[in-house]
Amino acid sequence: MTDASGIDLAFLRGPGMARARHRLRVMKRFALPAPWRWRYIAEAKRSGLFDRTFYRGANPSLHALFRAFPERHYVTFGEAMGLRPNPDFSPRAYVGYNPDLKGQPAPFLHYLRAGRHEDRITKELPPVDECLPVRPPVLRGHARTAEFAVVVHIYYHEMWDEIAETLAEAGVDHDLFVTLTHKGAATEALMARIRESHPGAVLVPMPNHGRDIFPFLHLVNAGVLDGYRAICKLHTKKSPHRQDGDHWRRHLIGGILPGADTGPLLDRFLADPNAAFWVADGQHYTGDEWWGCNRQTVTHLLRRVEIRTGEFPLSFPAGSIYWLKPLMIAMLRGMALTEAIFEPEEGQVDGTLAHAVERALGHLVQAAGMTIAQTSQLIESGPPAAPVRPAFVTAAYLPQFHPTPENDAWWGKGFTEWTNVIRATPQFPGHRQPMLPGETGFYDLRLPEVMGMQARMARAAGVDAFCVYHYWFDGRRVLHEPLNRLLAETGTDFPFYLCWANESWRRNWDGLSGEVLMEQTYAEGFEAALAQDLMPYMSDPRYARPDGRRPRFVIYRPEDMPDPETNVARLRAAWRELGLGQVEIGAVRFHVGGEAPVAPHVFDFWIEMPPHGLVHGQDFLFGGPGGNRLGFDVAPGFEGLIYDYAGAMRNSLAPDRGRPKNLIAGVMPSWDNTARRGNRGHVAYGANPARFHHWLSRIGAARLPASYRGELFINAWNEWAEKAMLEPSEQYGRACLDVLAQWTGTGKPGGDGN
Repeated sequence: MTDASGIDLAFLRGPGMARARHRLRVMKRFALPAPWRWRYIAEAKRSGLFDRTFYRGANPSLHALFRAFPERHYVTFGEAMGLRPNPDFSPRAYVGYNPDLKGQPAPFLHYLRAGRHEDRITKELPPVDECLPVRPPVLRGHARTAEFAVVVHIYYHEMWDEIAETLAEAGVDHDLFVTLTHKGAATEALMARIRESHPGAVLVPMPNHGRDIFPFLHLVNAGVLDGYRAICKLHTKKSPHRQDGDHWRRHLIGGILPGADTGPLLDRFLADPNAAFWVADGQHYTGDEWWGCNRQTVTHLLRRVEIRTGEFPLSFPAGSIYWLKPLMIAMLRGMALTEAIFEPEEGQVDGTLAHAVERALGHLVQAAGMTIAQTSQLIESGPPAAPVRPAFVTAAYLPQFHPTPENDAWWGKGFTEWTNVIRATPQFPGHRQPMLPGETGFYDLRLPEVMGMQARMARAAGVDAFCVYHYWFDGRRVLHEPLNRLLAETGTDFPFYLCWANESWRRNWDGLSGEVLMEQTYAEGFEAALAQDLMPYMSDPRYARPDGRRPRFVIYRPEDMPDPETNVARLRAAWRELGLGQVEIGAVRFHVGGEAPVAPHVFDFWIEMPPHGLVHGQDFLFGGPGGNRLGFDVAPGFEGLIYDYAGAMRNSLAPDRGRPKNLIAGVMPSWDNTARRGNRGHVAYGANPARFHHWLSRIGAARLPASYRGELFINAWNEWAEKAMLEPSEQYGRACLDVLAQWTGTGKPGGDGN
C-alpha cells in the first residue's frame, strides 16, 4: 500500500521508520536541552572536572557531532548510560555508595555542587574491606645471610646497570631480592646476567600488575623480608609522564644510597627508634593537596589494620623508593593484599590501589607514633635520648589450651580455648576474625616442650616471667595440668608466678553475668587451704621472685573476697607457718561499679591490667551514649561495645592522681573478646603492632619511673579468644614480640631466644 506520493506506508509503520523517528528525537533532545541541562553543562565546563580528552577516548564510538560537544552528550545521554566524565567519577558508583542519593537524576551535578566538599566515594572501590586470610606465597631456596635486604623491582630493563652500580658504591652488605616484570626472552636474559653478577640474589618474575607495589607485597606476604634490621626498596622509576623523570629517579635513589655515606646514615636511621622510613630530601609529602583521587580507597584500605584516615593528616614517603623498618613490613603484611584486588595496568597516573598503598604508609607511621626521616635530617640529627626501660616485665598467661573434663561437660567434647578462637566471625568491615596463631600453631599445653618454646620467645622479647592464671575453687583445681606437667619436667625453663583467678565461672565468659558453672564460695579457712595447695608451685626453682627475695602471688578479683584485708593477712600467716617466709602479694586493679575498692595498703602492689579502668565514655566509637562514631556500619545484631584503642592508650599515659603509688603500669597489644562473646563482645578498635609500638614508646618516660619497682605488666601473652596476645599471629607474624624486644632492649627482629 502506498499513499498519493508513492511512499510505502508499511515502511512508515515498520522498524526502519521507527529508527528514523528515534534518531530525530535524539538529535532534537541533543540540540535543544532543557534549561536545567544547559545550566548543568555550563557548570561542568566551569568546574574543570569534566575531562574532554578522557571522555572521547573512553567512548570511541561516539558520533562526530557528540564528540564535538562532549559535555552536552554526557549531560543529555551519557550520565544515564553510566559513562564517566573523568576517570575518577562513576555516576552509578556515586549513587550506589551514597544511599541518600538514590533516585538522583544528575549525580555528577550533585558532586560538583556538594559531594566534592563532603569526601564522598566517587568510583568503584577495590574489595579492600574483605579481609580474607592470605595464603602466603612460597619462595624457596632463600637463607638470610645479611642484616639488611635490598628489594629491586625492574620494569625498565635498561636501568638495572645503573641500580647495580649504585648498590656497589653504597658498600652495604645485603641480601638482594629482584622482582622483574616478565617480558619473555628479554627477562630471561636479564635474570641470567643478574645471577652471574649476584649469585645469591632471589629472582622472582612477576606479571605487570600493581606497579612496583604488588611485587614488593608479594615478598612481604611470603615472609622472606622478616628478620632484617631494615629493608631498602628500589625500582626502575622512569615516570614517563614527567619531563624530569630521570632526574627524579636519580635523586630518589641517590638520596638513600649516597655512596660511602650510606653506612653511617643507615646507622643513624637504625639508632632512632621513632624513624620508620628514610627517604631522599623533599620526598616526605604532607598536605591534603596530595590526596589526588585516592582518599576513599585509602580509607577502605586502612580498615584492614583498623586505622581511620580522619585521625591523621596526610603524610607519606613519596616516590616508592626508601629504607623502611620491620614494623612497617609487619603492618603491610597485616593488610593481606593479594594480586586479585590490584587493577589491570593501563598507564594510570593516579587513583590505583598502588597509589593508595603509597599514601596509606604515612598513616601506618603516624599510628606507630613514628616519623619519616629525610637524608638531611639524618645528617643533622644527634644521638637519640636513651629510652626508659622496664626493670621487670610480666605477661599474663592463660593455661586453657588443653581439654578438661569440666569443659567437655559444659561446652562439648574436646573443647579448648582454640574452639572459641576458630569460631569467631567479623562484626564490622575490616574486622580480622578469626585471629589465628602463626608459627606456634594450635598448640596443646599438656606438652612441656610447648611451654619451653613460649619461654624462649618471651625471653628474647624481654619478658621476665609469666603470670599464670590459677583456678582453685575451695580445694578443686581446674586447668592445672600444664603446670603440673611442668613441675615434673625440671629441664624446661619456664619462669612464672601465679594469679588466683578467683571469680566464679559463668557461661557468659565475663565473670559477672550468666549461668554459674563453678562458684567461688570462700569457705571458712580457705586461706590456709589455698596456701597449702600452692606450695608445690611456689617452691619450684622456676617460680619468680622479682625482688630477688620473696615469691610473688596475685589475686585477680580482691573485691570478691569476703574481707580482703583479713583474708590477705591470713594468707601471709599461712605461708609463714608452712616455711615459705614472706610472700609478695599483689592484686589486679579491677573493680566493678558499685563495689568498694580495696584499700591500697592491703597489698604490696597493684597491677594495671588494660583495658580495665582505661576506657572512658568519650572513647566509645560504637555503643553507649555516643551511638556509632566509627564512620561505617557494624554487622546486624551487634550489641557490644567498640572503643578506641588509642583512647585507652592516652588514658594510660595521662596523669592520674587516683592511681595507688604501688601500681605496676600495664599495656595491652590488643583486645577483642568477640571470639567468646560474639555480637555482645567488646573491641578495642585500632589495636595493631603499630599502635602497640606507640604505647610502649611513650610509657617509659610517662609511667615507668613511678611504676612499682619500675615494672611493666602486659595483658597478655596468649589470650587468643580476647585477641590480647604477644604470640605470633597469622596476620602480623612476630611483630608484637619484635616491638617489645626493641623497647626492652633485648634483641633484634625475628629473635627466638635459641
